[in-house]
Amino acid sequence: MDYNKQIDEKWQNFWDKEGIFNTDTKDTKNKYYCLVMFPYPSAALHVGHARNYVIGDAVSRYKRTKGLNVLSPMGFDAFGLPAENAAIKGGLHPKTSTLDNIATMKQQLTQWGIGYDWNREVISCLPEYYKWTQWIFTKLYEKGLAYKKRAAVNWCPKCLTVLANEQVINGACERCESKVIERDLSQWFFKITAYAQTLLDDIQELTHWPERVKTMQINWIGRSTGVNIDFKVDDEETILACYTTRVDTIFGVTYMVLAPEHPAIPGLIKNNPDACIIQAFIEKVRIQDKTERAAENIEKEGIFSGRYVINPVNGKKVPLWIANYVLMEYGTGAVMAVPAHDSRDFAFAKKYGLDIEVVIDNPKERLDALSMQTAYIEDGVMVNSAQFDGLGNREAMEKIADWMQEKKIGKRAVHFRLRDWLISRQRYWGAPIPIIYCDKCGEVAVAEKDLPVLLPENVAFKPTGQSPLKDSEAFIKTRCPKCGKEAQRETDTMDTFVDSSWYFLRYISPKETEKPFDGHLVDKWLPVDQYIGGVEHAILHLLYSRFITKVLYDLKYVSFKEPFGALFTQGMIVKNGAKMSKSKGNTVAPDYIIDKYGADVMRLYILFMGPPEKDAEWQDEGLQGSARFIQRALRMVDMLKEYRQSSETGELNSHEKDLVRKIHSTIKEVTLDLEGDFQFNTAISRIMELVNQTYKCLNETSLRQSIFKEAVDTVFLLLSPFTPHISEEVNEALGNKGSILKRAWPRFNEEYIKTDTVEIAVLVNGKVRDKLIINVNWSKEEIQKKALACEKVKNFLKNTPPKKIIYVDKRMVNIVV
Repeated sequence: MDYNKQIDEKWQNFWDKEGIFNTDTKDTKNKYYCLVMFPYPSAALHVGHARNYVIGDAVSRYKRTKGLNVLSPMGFDAFGLPAENAAIKGGLHPKTSTLDNIATMKQQLTQWGIGYDWNREVISCLPEYYKWTQWIFTKLYEKGLAYKKRAAVNWCPKCLTVLANEQVINGACERCESKVIERDLSQWFFKITAYAQTLLDDIQELTHWPERVKTMQINWIGRSTGVNIDFKVDDEETILACYTTRVDTIFGVTYMVLAPEHPAIPGLIKNNPDACIIQAFIEKVRIQDKTERAAENIEKEGIFSGRYVINPVNGKKVPLWIANYVLMEYGTGAVMAVPAHDSRDFAFAKKYGLDIEVVIDNPKERLDALSMQTAYIEDGVMVNSAQFDGLGNREAMEKIADWMQEKKIGKRAVHFRLRDWLISRQRYWGAPIPIIYCDKCGEVAVAEKDLPVLLPENVAFKPTGQSPLKDSEAFIKTRCPKCGKEAQRETDTMDTFVDSSWYFLRYISPKETEKPFDGHLVDKWLPVDQYIGGVEHAILHLLYSRFITKVLYDLKYVSFKEPFGALFTQGMIVKNGAKMSKSKGNTVAPDYIIDKYGADVMRLYILFMGPPEKDAEWQDEGLQGSARFIQRALRMVDMLKEYRQSSETGELNSHEKDLVRKIHSTIKEVTLDLEGDFQFNTAISRIMELVNQTYKCLNETSLRQSIFKEAVDTVFLLLSPFTPHISEEVNEALGNKGSILKRAWPRFNEEYIKTDTVEIAVLVNGKVRDKLIINVNWSKEEIQKKALACEKVKNFLKNTPPKKIIYVDKRMVNIVV
């Protein structure tokens, strides 16, 4: 039997005709919701994209053969920058470009043998979907969780739009890698901070998520406990709120420093004769990369504001500075500077000649502020801190916080690093924000009966820095839903991550027209049993989806708090050490692979190339190895057809016993690989070993035909999640009716796996020198005696008596000389 592209097409047509992957969501018995993150339809897929789809399909197929009612849908994250930029580059309207790309990607996924229920397809740029994205916006607006404010925001000068904090990676746009700058704009936000503690607390419920992803979310939410302290500006009533986690250093404050973006600065410097110089410094700093500004080793730069603040614990007047190393994103944007006990404050104070005062002494060697070369940041004993002198600084933290609360000069507080989710985009290709502005009524949300607010198609959509919808008079002009007077629509569109924050709910009832999803069925099918996608979404899509799910839970639209029960994050396929990218010229198109080798060769290689959670280097030679294995396995089918049956009666010979044992141990081990952490590479390796063992037995003895057939059948049943086309073909050739997916996953018998003998390694001084077959019932002494009698060991020892012999049960003997 030879494998070719015609076999792929035959079975793809069969699966489609029989509706093998279609699921009735009304039947929730033994349900299993297996979901792969839906893609941006910005270009054709390459093999770098293929890994998560092939992984998801392997899981889905395996679970079907285990008797589960599997739901495996697919759709397209079709709005947003990726699709719009691709359309601009291709000179097409985004809708045309996006729908063309979707058609191409669907064809590719089908050619790869990926089994989806396409009756449930969702496309986020179509009105029947984004109507409900807009509905979700209105629900958040009604609850006070969607609001508009003027704020300093991240601006990508190439994409010409704002970005959420989560979309800025090391100071650059996550899409185009341009350096991000700041602009003050009036923007729409979702109040994700209202759910910060809940998002943090519920991470402990995510027992089937990778620790790495949970840690990333914990760090991004960034909960800390400390004290809020109000510093009064000298000679006026202005208060600057400061948050500190190191209240034990409060008596050592020698200056205060503000972030250049702090909103109080314009008022503080308006009468300063050097206001222009200060403003020029602020503008210079604000265009600097925030990640670099926050780095420990950056050159500290600052300017004196001309003002002073009063330390509330001792009444000392300290200068107020503005500096590059303080960011608005952390705390309140105002920092009490303690140079003696903070490295950054120390470097700044040394540079600008500011006071340094020790308040935590080194218990081993007394500190002198004048001779200090670095900040003392270890624990120690309180000094120069009034009634708290002599206490350990950790104990003093609690006592000072209590004392400040009692005196009403400070208050214990919890702060989060997490900031509200900026959802406004000044680009065309997105869901319009459903808000109307009326001179009489103010902001008014569009009523549900008037949704969707349709995105006009006849618009000059190329980015200009402002929303293209501003130029569409037909779109802007409308009537106020409250008073009926002339009004104007909001012209910003929503971040595409709003679209993807709820799509997994829509799959359950995608044709629903009266509501976003069937709540009764959603509660039966969700949370998703297995979610599969890239780790790059840890603090973007995954966090946003958790937030929206919790809002819908509070609004009683769903009865679960977390959207995804289990999460698997696959590693990337890289080439020449880098992520596959058209700009890098290192992508591998799958079309030629399928034409030359067939889809199953590509699938097998992708799953075999390494642990699926780790990055793996693409090697074209690996395809050849996978093709050779498939042909070797298929050759057994031809051999079986012509095989002359040996006697089916009497005792099994030793080779037959070994093969039966191998069949059942392989079933057991492959099942464990698939039930655990999806170790597809080791599962495939075990199947390869079974093929090798079968050939060995055929070469060395006459096998019973029934055992040979069991071996062949088992090989392709176990391969069926990985190489579905050839497995279907072999299943048919062996006389089975219908799809192999309708057959049960093979079972193993522990009695057949048991053995009286095992092979162990014999080591001398930790290095393997020989192998030894032992009887599992032998004593330790007898095994050691046999090991010493091995010829290779005797040649190495040369009559030298061993110092000791270490035996590890059924694994090895180590002779130490």
